[in-house]
Amino acid sequence: MPTTIEDLILSAEVELEQAQKLRERSVAEATNILAKAKREGRANLTADEDADVEAALKRRNQAGVDIEGVNHKLTRMRNIAQQEADNDLSLMERRADPVTSTATRPAYDQVARVGQEARTYSPESDRKGAMFLRDVTRQFLYRDLECEQRLSRHMQEERVERGQYLQRTASNTGNFAGLTVPQYLTDMYAPLVANLRPFADICNHHDLPPDGMTVNISRITTGTAVALQATENTAVQDGAIDDTLLTENVQTAAGQQTLSRQAIDRGTGVEEITMDDLFRRYATALDSTLITQATTGLAAVSASQSFTTASPTAAQTYGALVSGAASIESVLLGWAQPDTVVMHSRRWYKLLSAVSASWPMMYSQNPADPVQALGVNAGLGYAKGIRGVLANGLRVCVDNNISTVCLATAQTGGTQDQIYVVPSQECHLWEDPAAPVFIRAEQPAAANLGVLLVLYGYFAYSFRRFTNATININGAALVPPVYDGT
Repeated sequence: MPTTIEDLILSAEVELEQAQKLRERSVAEATNILAKAKREGRANLTADEDADVEAALKRRNQAGVDIEGVNHKLTRMRNIAQQEADNDLSLMERRADPVTSTATRPAYDQVARVGQEARTYSPESDRKGAMFLRDVTRQFLYRDLECEQRLSRHMQEERVERGQYLQRTASNTGNFAGLTVPQYLTDMYAPLVANLRPFADICNHHDLPPDGMTVNISRITTGTAVALQATENTAVQDGAIDDTLLTENVQTAAGQQTLSRQAIDRGTGVEEITMDDLFRRYATALDSTLITQATTGLAAVSASQSFTTASPTAAQTYGALVSGAASIESVLLGWAQPDTVVMHSRRWYKLLSAVSASWPMMYSQNPADPVQALGVNAGLGYAKGIRGVLANGLRVCVDNNISTVCLATAQTGGTQDQIYVVPSQECHLWEDPAAPVFIRAEQPAAANLGVLLVLYGYFAYSFRRFTNATININGAALVPPVYDGT
């Protein structure tokens, strides 16, 4: 499909935004170097600092020239677009004029209606994305005109609905080098079969900043001070508040798959299966990182609480969970509430299997449930939401990305899982706001008749705003469960 004037304007606007940001960064870089010398009381810059300032000023000046050139180009493009719009309007007016037009006027019922054209790819027409992925590959393999037209129409729709996000990635979307996955497909990947991202879905979500590879958080490490005034007109308590910068890295979860042209041309459902699997692996990799990553993951930052009862009962497990919540509340003191328990599915089903002398310990969620239960089972499947609510109000999130290998800080050997008690408000997760996942199709293996598909997304997370704000319950009591009757 030929490039339209609207496409050129959008590309120039992105180019202008990039030049403006480069100029701003260059000025900020030079200012920071000069400010550092001033803070340190130095009259002169070092040789390296002087060279850095000179380079920053050159980038600023070049960015200024680029901005002037792009603005000139944009003015010309917009004038052309306006002339085209005026010509189209004039033509429409002539056609609508009953004197100059001989066209037959359609008969209406004099009722105004507002309609909406269906999206190119939608859950109704392409439920699992097979047509989208097939169009991507065929457009690259054969320059198929119909596929290219559908993809171009899809990208126009994305620019209208999510234009701000696409501008940040415009360099990856030109000439179909990178195509935005339809939003309904990114929304549906969580329920598919895999470990997926149950914990990530209950975290406190934020939009990932548009620039930079870190997220910076201010942590107050020294608070103010208040005391009783000794007598009237005497000095009141003085304190110096201080903070420490907490920096969390922006990370990339990505996967790739090379498909043969034979599989694409002659296979059945190959594209659909590939897309489903890439989505599942992406969701699982992100969630597993949140829980198990060294230094910053939930397992690494949580305060350890030992649970070593030889033959644990459901009541004892419940007591350990309450103990973890009590520890968190003593740390946060109302800033955030311990509200969620994250556990492996085998631990959840062990709780479901427990019975007391007269009453089952867990019941399905129903207004008529007896009060003797330790909690309620919401009856939802894996990765479909909160699985239940305990009698003390703690929600249960079941996540099989939790390790079943014993932690070195607890027991040596064995295959114990862990249970985490967390305040979901303090489990922060930053993801791209519109579509965290993209697909890129290229042909780097043309000689082998291969087509490469790459899926990726950016995210950052933090559980470290408060020390010991999450609890890791671990120990010999969490060995693989044995169910009664087995």
